[in-house]
Amino acid sequence: MNAELKLLAFDFGASNGRGILGKFNGRDLQMEEVHRFPNDPVQIPDGLHWDILRLFHEIKQGILKCATHGNSDLAGIGIDTWGVDFGLLGKSDELLSNPYHYRDKRTYGMIEEACKRIDKISLFSKTGSQFQPFNTIYQLFSMVLNDSPVLEIGQTMLLLPDLFDFLLCGEKATEFTIASTTQLYNPLQNEWAWDVIDTMGIPRHIFTSITPAASIRGKVMPTVAEELFITQAPIIAVASHDTASAVAAVPYKSRNAAFLSSGTWSLIGIETERPIMNPKALEYNLTNEGCIGGTFRFLKNIAGLWIIQECKRFWDKEGTVESYDQLTQRAQRAEAFLSFIDPDDEIFYSPGNMPEKVQLFCSRTGQPVPQDKGAIIRCVLESLALKYRSAIEEIEETSERNIDMINIVGGGTKDKILCQFTADATHLPVTAGPAEATAIGNLMAQAIALGEIHDISEAREVIKSSFPTDEYIPQNADSWDEAYGKYKMLVTDRV
Repeated sequence: MNAELKLLAFDFGASNGRGILGKFNGRDLQMEEVHRFPNDPVQIPDGLHWDILRLFHEIKQGILKCATHGNSDLAGIGIDTWGVDFGLLGKSDELLSNPYHYRDKRTYGMIEEACKRIDKISLFSKTGSQFQPFNTIYQLFSMVLNDSPVLEIGQTMLLLPDLFDFLLCGEKATEFTIASTTQLYNPLQNEWAWDVIDTMGIPRHIFTSITPAASIRGKVMPTVAEELFITQAPIIAVASHDTASAVAAVPYKSRNAAFLSSGTWSLIGIETERPIMNPKALEYNLTNEGCIGGTFRFLKNIAGLWIIQECKRFWDKEGTVESYDQLTQRAQRAEAFLSFIDPDDEIFYSPGNMPEKVQLFCSRTGQPVPQDKGAIIRCVLESLALKYRSAIEEIEETSERNIDMINIVGGGTKDKILCQFTADATHLPVTAGPAEATAIGNLMAQAIALGEIHDISEAREVIKSSFPTDEYIPQNADSWDEAYGKYKMLVTDRV
C-alpha cells in the first residue's frame, strides 16, 4: 500500500461503546480512541430495552469527531456488538420498536416452551448452538407465543451490528458471525435453519441473506456523509459479533492453544475448521460460532466479569466507591479458597444486589459466607478460574484435542490476578493480550475486506508485531487441584 489507511471501528459492549481510529501502514497498526459513550439499558413498563437511537447518535458523533480532527478521508467503517439482539423494520424500513435487551424477562421459560415443539437433540443437530435463554430464537419465540403486533407487521429482522450498518448505508443483510449466535443458523449448510424457524412459527420473510465476515456492505449514504463531513466511506461487515472480532486478534503461539475472550462474558474455546456437533457437545452445552474465513469458534459461554461489575455497581450506589484495582488489592489480601460459586447459576443472571447473591449461593451450598469486599471478589475470581479449567476439560474431551496453552484477550487481561489464577487453575501457561482485541479484530477485518491484508493469518502477524503481551506461568498446582475437587462437587455443566 502507498498511503496510510484510516479505518474507524465501533465496538459496543454491555456497558459502553467506543469509536477507535486505526491507522495502518501495511506493517503496523496504531489506534486512537476518538469517542467513548455509555451504553445503559432502559427499563420501561413493557421490558428492558437498548436505547438504539441514542447509540446511533453516538456513532455519528464518533464519525464527526474524526472529520473535525482531520480524518474525514476514512477508508472504512466497521461495527461490532454483542450477539443475539435485534431490531425489526416495517414495510417502509422504519424501526418498529427499540430492541429488547438480552437480559429482559420475556425469555424466561422459553427454552422449555420451545422444546415442546422441537427436542434439544434435534435442535442441536440442526444448529450446533448452546442453550441460553437470551438466544434470538427464544426472543422471537416469546413474540410468537404472545402474538406480538410488532412481529406481525415486521418485514425485516436485523441483528444489531447489521441494523447500525443499515442506518449508515441503507443495505440490509446479516453477517455470518452474528447470525451464528441466534440458534437459528445451520452451520452445516451455511444457511438459516429454515425447518427450525418454521417449527417455532417465526415468519420466514423477516430473515435476510447471510454474507461473509470481512466483506463490504455498502457505502455511507450521501445524506449521512454530508451531515458528518466525510467521504462516502465503505461500510464493512467485519466479524460483527464482538467475540469473533476479539478472537480474530488472538496472537496464537501454538496450534493447540485455546482462546479466552475475557470481559463481561468469558468465552473460552478453540478454533475449528468445521463445527463440532456430537452428543458430548450438547451434554456440556458447548456452542459453535463463526469466525472470519468461515471457520468456527467451539466454545463455552461463561458469565465472566459481569458478577464483579455488578458488585462494584452495587457498592458504588451505596456510596463506597472503589476502583477495580482497589477491589483486586482487597481480593489479594483475602483468604484463599474460602468458598466458591458457579458463575453461571441463574441467581447471577439478572442485575441487582450481586454481593448478596454471592453470599446467598455460598450459604445455600453450605460453605463459609464471604463477609467483606475482598472475600467476595476473591471468591468470584477463583471460581471463574476453576470454571475455565472445567471448560478446558470439556472442550478437550469433546474435540479430542490436547490444549497446551491459553491466549487471553480483552479487558480481562488487565486483571493480573485473574490471569495468574487462570494459569494456576488450569496448569497451563497463559499469554495475555492484546486488551483491545475486539477493536483490533474489527480494524483488521476492514483491512482484509479492502484487500490490504490477504487473510486472518497475515492479520495476526501484524497484531503480533504491533501489540505486546504478558506471560503467566502456572503455580501452586497442589492447592488448586484440591480447590478444584471441592468446586466440582458444587457445579455440573449439563444441559
